[in-house]
Amino acid sequence: MNMKASVVREMTTQEIKEKLEDERLNYSKMKMAHSISPLESPSNLKAVRKDIARLATELRNRQINGEQ
Repeated sequence: MNMKASVVREMTTQEIKEKLEDERLNYSKMKMAHSISPLESPSNLKAVRKDIARLATELRNRQINGEQ
């Protein structure tokens, strides 16, 4: 969690795709758990959402620039 953009840029495209999938799965599990009984730290949901956004943004930038 709380991944920096510089760390994401250093990852390979395949690593970003795998991490993005894992983070999305983790986020959905956290949301479900939070709806059943409140999490101790709901701010973790926000942090995971930001990590997902960072990963998705870098992946999209690579697609635009033609780096597959």
